[in-house]
Amino acid sequence: MAKEIPDLQAEVRTGTGKGAARQARREGYVPGIVYGGGTDPVPINVDYHALLKRLKHGQFLQTLFNLKVDGHDDVRVICRGVQRDVVKDLPTHLDLMRLKRTSRIKLFIPVEFINHDKALGFRKGGTLVAVRPEVELEVTASDIPEHITVDLTDRDIGDVIHINDIDLPAGAKPTIHRNFVIANIAAPSGLLSEDEEEAEEAEEGVVDEAEAPAEAEEGDEE
Repeated sequence: MAKEIPDLQAEVRTGTGKGAARQARREGYVPGIVYGGGTDPVPINVDYHALLKRLKHGQFLQTLFNLKVDGHDDVRVICRGVQRDVVKDLPTHLDLMRLKRTSRIKLFIPVEFINHDKALGFRKGGTLVAVRPEVELEVTASDIPEHITVDLTDRDIGDVIHINDIDLPAGAKPTIHRNFVIANIAAPSGLLSEDEEEAEEAEEGVVDEAEAPAEAEEGDEE
């Protein structure tokens, strides 16, 4: 299933230059520019509070948006830069690049774990440790997966799941060129404690034997 692409609302900015940009900021907007795609650049304004909310959500530069501007056809864009105030660290300008449906882009895709009830390790009290709840993939703009799926069937305590163990959607490939870890099944804390106690007891037994005085042999003089 293709990932749902969020909308980004904007309006055309009348006028260009620093004066028009300052006026937009006074009115509660962040000025920006949309370029690429074989058409002329378009100056835009984006609502300051809406943009700030998306920035706080994270991964703004890795998110594909459906840009909606009155009087223009919707277009898919990705942000190529956000300028910020050097003191307040708040957005002052953004650059958006138009994408064709055939464009290849890098995005973070969520990892979904399924069949928890069929995992052997969970029946023994183990827990899932998600090392990478999201994975950066190179995908086609027209076919962005909603998630990648990890099947936990028969996974046992100590099992480690790597990226090469997962069937990725057609056309998608990791941006990291090594077999990195996605998750593992960890032993329950109680089991770890018991193992540690047994190891400590065994170690103490060895020490006690080493320190115990040798018994007198028969016939030794008192």
